[in-house]
Amino acid sequence: MEVEQRSKKDDDLNGSKSNEGEEEISVERIFEASHEIPPPWQKQLTFRALIVSFILAILFTFVVMKLNLTTGIIPSLNISAGLLGFFFVKSWTKILNKAGFLKQPFTRQENTVIQTCVVASSGIAFSGGFGSYLFGMSDIVAKQSAEANTPMNIKNPHLGWMIGFLFVVSFLGLFSVVPLRKIMIVDFKLTYPSGTATAHLINSFHTPQGAKLAKKQVRALGKFFSFSFLWGFFQWFFTSGDDCGFANFPTFGLKAYENKFYFDFSATYVGVGMICPYLINVSLLIGSILSWGVMWPLIGAQKGKWYSADLSSSSLHGLQGYKVFIAIAMILGDGLYNFIKVLGRTVFGLYKQFKNKDVLPVNDRSSPATVTISYDDKRRTELFLKDRIPSWFAVTGYVVMAIVSIITVPHIFHQLKWYHILTMYIIAPVLAFCNAYGCGLTDWSLASTYGKLAIFTIGAWAGAANGGVLAGLAACGVMMNIVSTASDLMQDFKTGYMTLASPRSMFLSQAIGTAMGCVISPCVFWLFYKAFPDFGQTGTAYPAPYALVYRNMSILGVEGFSALPKHCLMLCYIFFAAAVIVNGVRDAVGPKWARFIPLPMAMAIPFYIGGYFTIDMCVGSLILFIWRKLNKPKADAYSSAVASGLICGEGIWTLPSSILALAGVKPPICMKFLSTAANLKVDSLLNAS
Repeated sequence: MEVEQRSKKDDDLNGSKSNEGEEEISVERIFEASHEIPPPWQKQLTFRALIVSFILAILFTFVVMKLNLTTGIIPSLNISAGLLGFFFVKSWTKILNKAGFLKQPFTRQENTVIQTCVVASSGIAFSGGFGSYLFGMSDIVAKQSAEANTPMNIKNPHLGWMIGFLFVVSFLGLFSVVPLRKIMIVDFKLTYPSGTATAHLINSFHTPQGAKLAKKQVRALGKFFSFSFLWGFFQWFFTSGDDCGFANFPTFGLKAYENKFYFDFSATYVGVGMICPYLINVSLLIGSILSWGVMWPLIGAQKGKWYSADLSSSSLHGLQGYKVFIAIAMILGDGLYNFIKVLGRTVFGLYKQFKNKDVLPVNDRSSPATVTISYDDKRRTELFLKDRIPSWFAVTGYVVMAIVSIITVPHIFHQLKWYHILTMYIIAPVLAFCNAYGCGLTDWSLASTYGKLAIFTIGAWAGAANGGVLAGLAACGVMMNIVSTASDLMQDFKTGYMTLASPRSMFLSQAIGTAMGCVISPCVFWLFYKAFPDFGQTGTAYPAPYALVYRNMSILGVEGFSALPKHCLMLCYIFFAAAVIVNGVRDAVGPKWARFIPLPMAMAIPFYIGGYFTIDMCVGSLILFIWRKLNKPKADAYSSAVASGLICGEGIWTLPSSILALAGVKPPICMKFLSTAANLKVDSLLNAS
């Protein structure tokens, strides 16, 4: 979750580099030569596109939900969405064409609509807070925290209020930045690397040579999807009890296993490791070694001195408190640094734009300024400005949705008052603009950082006596949804600009995808929640680690540092400062040397979760590294498809495994790994009986 944008940046930039030559040749002249006429916006939103989007939205929601509830690391799935959308509709049209019923050919504009809809829908699984602020309200998470676990600060998940809450807060971000689309895309010419790379990909699919490669990529994705799904199914047979199965294999010995160092045979995280840049995977590994290999054993040796020896392993007044709060300190230090950096770049970029008058007067023919614009940009700008979305529509939509939300949300969360929400909605358009502009410059969305700011400000404003912990978490949801959807929509406008898709079809597909996500994501979460009895508990298959982190942030904002164990605050200050300094050094030395300096945000994730998934991700990196050494062109062409297959196959296995759990069907075998001494005890016990 926290490193999602950094993973996305590297992945998408690699994609854009591979297509630079195509853009130099003039993409639009190639499509013009093939007699392409972009269909009107109504025909870009086809029935088949929405059906395919709905199917893929369910698939990707399961994948994102699993990642969210295990480690919170979510790689970019844009390429997978575009590729699978192309495959499904291309197959559909091929069958209809053979039967003589094909009325409309499959266009890149329709492909863009599918990709936008799918990513918007599955994005709700992240911004909806099912692995963070929303589940952090539950009594399951509250019991793991010794503070603020009164009924006033607890709200258990239920389908009704979750769907209602998402519907009233998820659409405001769409309306908040619509009037700025021309300024951001045409005038300022912001890059939006993710949107640009996705457009390159979709454009390449719809050229003859690109279509052949896409078919091969889909075939590779299908093979590894099948392998990953069947591997998940095979592993299930050996997991009938706690700590059973391949996922608990003590790869490096039992002592390392106790300290969360082992390879858990997860195809999902091997795939994630292939997509994430090497630096993130190495940073995760360094973080896990520093925490579980050095710090926690040393602090654990102070048991009885720094904290009571009688505390349970899950108590935040004991060792667990150091794990959670030091991780929070690093996350906040990294988030604050990047917030200030991106905000500074945003302000400086705007200052330069207006000082140098570097704003293209696209519609002002009388302007004396002479600007050289390529044929592609002329063609794209002409069509981008053709289907306008009226500003009055955006303003009216924002005001109406804000009024509905101000009335509705306090009925869902009594601790959050109408004036809290009104204040956020007055400030939100400015923050949404900053996030969308910063994302256009750096490809980093700071949605979770804005959410944390809401936790501290609104939580403290509400006060401990009035359920400030729950109010802070709910405010985080309101703010995250606005700024996240705003930057996502602007990314989609950039993709639409480069594929000649109408802004109207982009806006509507984003809105439809958001509506789908508001229903699909809570339903998928509810399936996990009901299917697994130990859901949300530390050390289980789905621990939802960020839920406890977000809840404790809210407790800190409301109650201060009284909950911290001995010396924990000092260590938090040290790691907060270290995160800021390391980021500063990375920026100071430049890209050449920064790639050898770890990312503090990535290092913080295993502090609380453990190092097991970092081994999987490093295995993924190693596979990709060797593949590139042996055959770089083939690795660059197929690695994303292979990784997506590994991620999606095991991810979709969670659907049948959840249904089996709900039906009371248990695996037949428990495969455990014991020490010699423990095995002798078990043997003697069995022989005695």
